[in-house]
Amino acid sequence: MTTQSTSGRPAAADAADALRRQIPAERVVTEGPGYTAATALWNGAVSHRPAVVVRCAGTGDVQAGVRTAREYGLPVSVRGRGHDWAGRAVRDGGLTLDMTGMRDVRIDAGQRRAQVGGGAAANDLLAAAEPFGLVAATGTIGTVGVVGLTLGGGYGPLAGHAGLAADNLVGAEVVLADGSVAQVDAENDPDLLWALRGGGGNFGVVTSARIRLHAIPSVVTGVVIYPWAQAGQVFDGLREMLFTGPDELTVQTAVAAGPDGGGPAVMLLPTWCGAPELGGLDDGPLGALTRLGDPLAVQLDAMPLATVVAGRDAMFPPGRHVIMRTRSVPGLTAPVGAALVEAGDALPSATSALSMHHFHGAAARVPVADTAFAMRERHLMTEVIAIWPGGADVGVDDEAAHVAWAESVSAALASHALPGGYPNILGPDDAEQIAYAYGANTARLLAIKSAVDPDGVFSATPLPDRDAGGDSTL
Repeated sequence: MTTQSTSGRPAAADAADALRRQIPAERVVTEGPGYTAATALWNGAVSHRPAVVVRCAGTGDVQAGVRTAREYGLPVSVRGRGHDWAGRAVRDGGLTLDMTGMRDVRIDAGQRRAQVGGGAAANDLLAAAEPFGLVAATGTIGTVGVVGLTLGGGYGPLAGHAGLAADNLVGAEVVLADGSVAQVDAENDPDLLWALRGGGGNFGVVTSARIRLHAIPSVVTGVVIYPWAQAGQVFDGLREMLFTGPDELTVQTAVAAGPDGGGPAVMLLPTWCGAPELGGLDDGPLGALTRLGDPLAVQLDAMPLATVVAGRDAMFPPGRHVIMRTRSVPGLTAPVGAALVEAGDALPSATSALSMHHFHGAAARVPVADTAFAMRERHLMTEVIAIWPGGADVGVDDEAAHVAWAESVSAALASHALPGGYPNILGPDDAEQIAYAYGANTARLLAIKSAVDPDGVFSATPLPDRDAGGDSTL
């Protein structure tokens, strides 16, 4: 039912009028090309349509949007780069704060810090830092928003050396549920900073983030591809290697369509961030990854991290239909390896994949209580990614097959997985995993949520119920 205001008009119409009296009218859109651009998401299957979009150019626009949404009873959502597969960036009938215009990045090379706008992508941050020989802990895809990734955790190619993206958040400007602005850091509201470091986007709108940078002029990376017939052998070889190697080597492991476009293959995407000569393409840790079987291809070279991350964007273009599931397993045990082989055998399309993110080293040494992100033991975070064409090419049977594959892989890994799961991928229906996603940090996280947003204005990331049992340890 459409919410009505006291004027008898739909509340959204009155809200739009009220916003146009506070900020430039062209920034408030309800239809037309600007609306279409501001509601476009990476996952083309999402059909949510907000009633009003504020195309934010600064913190004042965000404040106006939050206050107006509250006044007129409209649900609020925040669109950073629109890459969340579940489409939480937009809400039917709600007010969306489109942050994509707020993507400035400022580098303080002396302090090794970056100030990043709420709509900046990883590509923006890495490109700005590269001339100074600096990098940030980001994800693996450059079009993903820095803030959204960071608030939920942020696995990436530097996890072993630099930790998660959340571990490198040192401050933020946040518009709170009442429309006020908080400047948050270790001295000013440390509880809120703690919650923002992996607790999700439920505490306010982060209009800018201050990020710690690292002096890594280049990395050695690329891909090692093994034939599918050797999958079990490769997984067995990786089992010990992943958690006994140096911090400087983080390895993403994928099951995806092979280079000939035919059946599946095993792909290793290592990132070595130490001195290039120590990576050992012949007899060092990188070389060992090439001797797990008889590789189809080995392509490893030194290059800036900005080039690496931007180069992977083409693998996941916007507009296709997507469903994702996630499980975190303690390692490549024999049962996990068998489940991965079975999943690869049933891969539903050449665009679908499994991706396992390597959590070790610096990321695993952060004490559980130091950040809201609680899963600190060594593990492999598995993304189950089912992707199929959008538009007129979509068939009901095709969609059902992809959904069924994702669900079956998740179920097969469940008995071997750690409790909970990665908040940035958990969907709104993953109640069992959500209950344990924050482990021993759940009670503190919910207390902070109640303090800063008692009316539940923000709901970007699934949070456990207070009595769901999620305060048990992981």
